Amino acid sequence: MANPFRLRAGALTSTAVLLTAVLAGCGGHTEHGDLSAQKLDWKDCPAPSEAEGGGSAPSPLPNGTEWQCATMRAPLDWGRPKGDTIGIALIRAEASGPASRRIGSLVFNFGGPGGSGVTALPSFGEDYAALRTRYDLVSFDPRGVGRSAPVECESDAQLDGYFQQDATPDDSAERAELLKRTQRFNAACEKNSPKVLPHVRTTDAARDMELMRQVLGDDKLYYFGISYGTELGGVYAHLYPHNVGRAVLDGVVDPTQDPEQSALGQARGFQLALDNYAEDCTSKTTECPVGDTPKEVKDRIAKLLTDLEKKPITGIFPRRLTQTAATNGIAQSLYSKDFWEYLTEGLEEAYDGDGRTLMLLSDLMNGRGENGEYSNITAANIAINCSDEKPRYSTEYVQRKLPEFQTASPLFGHYLAWSMVGCTDWAVPGAADHPDVSAPGSAPIVVVGNTGDPATPYEGAKKMVDALGKGVAVELTYKGQGHGAYDSKNRCVQKAVNGYLLDGTVPKAGTVCS
Repeated sequence: MANPFRLRAGALTSTAVLLTAVLAGCGGHTEHGDLSAQKLDWKDCPAPSEAEGGGSAPSPLPNGTEWQCATMRAPLDWGRPKGDTIGIALIRAEASGPASRRIGSLVFNFGGPGGSGVTALPSFGEDYAALRTRYDLVSFDPRGVGRSAPVECESDAQLDGYFQQDATPDDSAERAELLKRTQRFNAACEKNSPKVLPHVRTTDAARDMELMRQVLGDDKLYYFGISYGTELGGVYAHLYPHNVGRAVLDGVVDPTQDPEQSALGQARGFQLALDNYAEDCTSKTTECPVGDTPKEVKDRIAKLLTDLEKKPITGIFPRRLTQTAATNGIAQSLYSKDFWEYLTEGLEEAYDGDGRTLMLLSDLMNGRGENGEYSNITAANIAINCSDEKPRYSTEYVQRKLPEFQTASPLFGHYLAWSMVGCTDWAVPGAADHPDVSAPGSAPIVVVGNTGDPATPYEGAKKMVDALGKGVAVELTYKGQGHGAYDSKNRCVQKAVNGYLLDGTVPKAGTVCS
């Protein structure tokens, strides 16, 4: 099962590379036709759509600045730039400083793939107040996501069943059921989204960002990419190296890995985060309710998951907390150290037969609202990953690889190994083993790696630096916990990133923040 906490993306086929080179050499107006001259009609933002996650319209920023939304037209098929178009949903908060100090627009992608930038940016708006002094803060729903021609697959009721299934099959019957359920989901995507499904690759989104740069009126793209957003930023830099302004990549995807290597790396990353959680819980002056030693904490969690496979417990009515849902919930809590207290609470409750907190965490991972409606993050995540990733894995292959994954993580190894079959019957061929992010001639790109990152392990930052090419990237290390670094509020990280984005001061290569 392709699961939402496995971050992967693909790259370019040789044909796409050739096509891109031709298009890029022709200049923006030829590539985009009349679309580069379009004017955005900025208005007050509506409430998020169901595909974006629902909820209320974004509240103004503390100084009263209102969020504004607009829709940019982009080609459905970048191979036919004058053909059918789709709408790309955008959001912005205008710069707070004097117009004379304004640099341009700072475009954010918060990752996934499949996450709505239109809903994410207001959630983090205050965190980027310093950057708003010189930039309009801008984000968007990438194609296939939220309001931007969203990929649609299964209904809400079907998704409830999808996320309750056994994602770690133990025998031939369970393996057959997992594969059947995955095929059913993939077939629903093909049936319900035939028009957009072939056009949601990362390269398509990167071309949308180049059009966005022109429509926003910027000579260069100023960019802040987080998680999968680092891969999108790297692919953009590869396609348009001379159009990169100041760019920051935080929570970095390793661009050299194929899907199997990525899943294995995440197994190690989430295991490291679990180890750090167990150490933290048992090192406090107050008693850790999960266990007395790090080993006991992990052993009790493993036993809980084994017990849940045999007998699920009460969750959020009418759903039960299954092993799969609990694993999802635990993984969600490891994305940020701020969530560790909820993991402790959820585990303590689960030992007493109450699975509601772990199920809430699982729902957060899967994009399920309290009303039972799902955003389209899972559909978009799988569609983008499967369109990007060329390899397709059989159940027999995964079985052979299970010992290696189990060694990497006794808790998450099997789960992440079986995630590799999610694209096996996908309707659209995958593009490549991994993305090409080489960007000779690009302006400096600051690459921020976090030593305790579970989702995008720290080693990926150095791989991104090397892949971008000599003289392009500068690596900054944060010795911390959680996914990404800037939003940790670490002053050293924020000073270095702000210094570059606001003043153009490139941090010294090898800078370490703790």
